[in-house]
Amino acid sequence: MKKLCMLVALLAFAVGGYAQDEDITTFYFIRHAEKDRTDPENRDPYLTEAGRQRAKKWASTFRSTTFDAVYSTKYRRTMETARPTAENNDLEIKIYDPKHIDAASFAKENAGKTILVVGHSNTTPMFVNQILGEKKFEAMDDNDNASLFVLIMADKKLKVTRLHIE
Repeated sequence: MKKLCMLVALLAFAVGGYAQDEDITTFYFIRHAEKDRTDPENRDPYLTEAGRQRAKKWASTFRSTTFDAVYSTKYRRTMETARPTAENNDLEIKIYDPKHIDAASFAKENAGKTILVVGHSNTTPMFVNQILGEKKFEAMDDNDNASLFVLIMADKKLKVTRLHIE
C-alpha cells in the first residue's frame, strides 16, 4: 500500500508538471474484482467476499482522486466493483457496452475529466489499446484482478502505465 501511495503521488506530481491552463484527461481502467466461480454456467455472477473486499480496497486506493464519472459494463461483478468508488464520489455508475464503444468519441466526451472504467479481462486492455491507437496490451489473465491501467492525456500526448496492485 505504501508503494501505491508513493506511485499515486508521483503520478500527481507528473500531471502537475503540465501548464495549469491545459486540459488533462486521466483514465483509470481496472478489471472487476474476484467473481463467484461456483457455477461455471452463470455468466453474470456476483463478487465473492474477497472481491467485495477488493472493490473496497480500490475505493480506498482512489480516495484522494476526485472522479467526474465512473463507467462499468452492465454485469453484476463490474457494477459491484465500481460501486464503492462511485459512492465515494457521489456519482451514478454509467453503463457502457465494450462491444460497441467508439474510443475516440469516448475520449473526446470525457476530455479534461478524471474517469474510472471497470471492465473485464479482455475488454479492459482492448479499451486502453483503442484509446492509445495501438495494440500495446494483451488480454489479462483470468485471475488478474489487480491490474490498474492509468492513461493520461495532456498536450496532445498520451502516457500509459500499467500497475499491479495486490
